[in-house]
Amino acid sequence: MIKKFLDLGYQPLANKYLKSYKKLSIKKKELYRLTVGFDTKTKLVSLFNKIPDKIMFDSNYPYKSSMSKTMTDSFKKLSVKIKKRFNPKLFLEIGSNDGALIKNFNKNQVICVEPCSNLARITKRKGYFTYNDYWNLNLSNKIKSKFNTVDVIYSANTLTHINNLNQVFKSISNLLTQDGILIIEDPSFLECIKKLSYDQFYNEHIYIFSALSVKKLINEFGLELFDIEKLDTHGGSLRYYIKRANNNKIKIENTVSKQISTELKFGLGNFSTYLKFGNSVKKSKNDLLKLLKTIKKKNQKIIGYGATAKASTVLNYCNIGNDMIDYFVDTTPDKKNRYMPGKNIKIKKYEKKLLNNVDYVYLGAWNFVKEIFKKEKKFIQKGGKFITHVPTPRII
Repeated sequence: MIKKFLDLGYQPLANKYLKSYKKLSIKKKELYRLTVGFDTKTKLVSLFNKIPDKIMFDSNYPYKSSMSKTMTDSFKKLSVKIKKRFNPKLFLEIGSNDGALIKNFNKNQVICVEPCSNLARITKRKGYFTYNDYWNLNLSNKIKSKFNTVDVIYSANTLTHINNLNQVFKSISNLLTQDGILIIEDPSFLECIKKLSYDQFYNEHIYIFSALSVKKLINEFGLELFDIEKLDTHGGSLRYYIKRANNNKIKIENTVSKQISTELKFGLGNFSTYLKFGNSVKKSKNDLLKLLKTIKKKNQKIIGYGATAKASTVLNYCNIGNDMIDYFVDTTPDKKNRYMPGKNIKIKKYEKKLLNNVDYVYLGAWNFVKEIFKKEKKFIQKGGKFITHVPTPRII
């Protein structure tokens, strides 16, 4: 049974940046209700309203992994680890984006799967074999008929974007060798609760995984967890290492039982924990608005840093418009001169001078705070301050 614990109001498609000022309409299906539930049986957290893949992931998808040094560094370290630990002859990535990970592998060892055609073109141009398609059983069979089976399948922040998880894991199991390895990494719901990062929820994030829910999900397909790594990426993620349950060559590390025990102790198995989280989100909204209004009463200037999908959730839930935040800066070329969906705050191409005469900067990309602080040392030295809502609204 799925029980609702969070309602973030009407939200736009978080990664659909507007070309011009536009008031979005519920009747035209430009806004949808973002409500979140907890399945008491599977322990899976999911959105109630699921948007069709083809609306979310098209030829204009703006997010590129290679734009972030944090992500490229993480992927480089992972590629070394995969080669050393598993030495795959054939490696497949579901959701290869612009090739931030696969560029660390030989082209004849890699298969890319990427539904967004603008991103698939990038990896094709680099010479990587790329399927510009959505991950499902039909594609899995198509790949199998050409390549037979695959040694390692990897996916970061992608499987939770696909509505039919049963087909996702069935398709993976269909393609893995008998000794094959599946590696997935996604935001950790435990970290989401700890940090009160409700902005992890937007239309693309249909599910938020925990070790508890992943263990239950994959069990039905003869798969099991054998290792878990904690990551700092995306505000706190988990990297799950998965094998076939009948593969006794690989031992199960104590990281698995340790993570599940931690989640149970924190209350991730109990609905009351989720209700408490929902109530804390309401308080966070009120506290953030109070903070921003106090600053604006002093006629001080606030801009946003990182026109992210996460920021879109916060702006629309808290009803923050350009009367509070003058504009956002972002390094992503595809977001230049566009507007934040739902709230029509202008997005400007990042330049250091845009932080001149600014009193406060709201961190839309709070999960890259270390990277941002290193980059903006001069702004900080001149007395500039940052605002975050994670884990509580405050000035830092």
